[in-house]
Amino acid sequence: MQELTTPALLWLLLLTLAVTAFSSGTEVAMLSANRYRIRARAAAGNRAARVLDQLLSKPDDWLGANLIVLTLSSAGATTIATILAVRDGHEYALLLPTLIVPTVMLIFCELAPKIFAAVHADGVALAAAPIYRALVFISRPGVILANWAAYGLLRVFGVASGDERGDQTLSPEELRMVVSESGPMVPQRHRQMLLSILDLERITVNDIMIPRQEIAGIDLEDDWERILEQLRQTPHTRLPVYEGDIDALVGLLHMKRVAQELARGALDRGKLRDLAEQREPYFVPDGTSLTVQLANFQRARRRFAFVVDEYGDIQGLVTLEDILEEIVGEFTNDPATISHKDIHRESADSHIVNASATIRVLNRALGWQLPTDGPKTLNGLLLERLETIPEAGTTLRIGALELEVLQIADNAIRTVRVRRRSERSGEGARDGVGEA
Repeated sequence: MQELTTPALLWLLLLTLAVTAFSSGTEVAMLSANRYRIRARAAAGNRAARVLDQLLSKPDDWLGANLIVLTLSSAGATTIATILAVRDGHEYALLLPTLIVPTVMLIFCELAPKIFAAVHADGVALAAAPIYRALVFISRPGVILANWAAYGLLRVFGVASGDERGDQTLSPEELRMVVSESGPMVPQRHRQMLLSILDLERITVNDIMIPRQEIAGIDLEDDWERILEQLRQTPHTRLPVYEGDIDALVGLLHMKRVAQELARGALDRGKLRDLAEQREPYFVPDGTSLTVQLANFQRARRRFAFVVDEYGDIQGLVTLEDILEEIVGEFTNDPATISHKDIHRESADSHIVNASATIRVLNRALGWQLPTDGPKTLNGLLLERLETIPEAGTTLRIGALELEVLQIADNAIRTVRVRRRSERSGEGARDGVGEA
């Protein structure tokens, strides 16, 4: 190298600096590239994406090749700068290898290329993929030797070999973060549906079931005229049939069969029992996750099930439609357009709510932040906070909401008026109970 002319050394110095910049920037791009987007392009037939996907699947190879190139180019730049300084002989010439070249390498060969590559990771990585494939092929012997030495050193500290790489799969929380940050690539509604699917594992049938006292059914011990009136007016296609108490289930009644018998004029109490006994009720234990229950519905070819506790007592009813609503949603995001049997809008900040409604439904429909780690229904939450069955007119403040008990029946709260307090009126106020 001493025989080269000064202009040749300068060009060689610029070349080594360029190689260093390329090596530094593309390393960041390769590490930051979106693996899922690259795989999608590779599956679509993009050749550069296929090459990049193969490289990324074996990081030891391309990282080893890159480090060899980076080490040689950095060392070469420093060596050439030293030769030029010695050849010049000026008293300040040593600033070239000790200050000027390191500063240039820091700014133009490290920071600038890495920042650019981080911003344009996919494009830079795709452009560099063919070059890296060639570098991996050329530097194979050196990479093998370097990896062997590196893993030998890591084994001293108890680190597994390179063939036992960490799990690359995403956890549910990581996948949830990917979906949440997908931005305009996935429409908001689709993004919410994907998040809802991921949430099914954390939600149980207790969270969405129709409470026991709200289950619509036919009691065979009722007056026959009342039974006929229920059959004619019910909006449901299937009804549970029981004797005296919901725990004494006889079976399930399909309204299509009832309509046929009514048309013939052959329906009586005995026929009604026979129709109900043709379909046995389906029971599931409380605490079953919605993911499991959805699979159970599919396997058993059922549309709804009775939720029972450890003693076999019926606690509620969960339907396939309830689970699907957890995924696709039931309400709009505009509170002014909310339409639900348990929610009636009085004004922009006031609603009349059925206290048997589940807290999750209310939070999702109205954007409230009522606690969900305790009772499942609004009635249960109020009774837990009040620690007694209140009188009509009792008010309770929970966060930014003021809840007023309107109706009490059968030792339970039936209807509640819920108002959202303004931030100014809520300043300095604490959660508490009062009489309206």
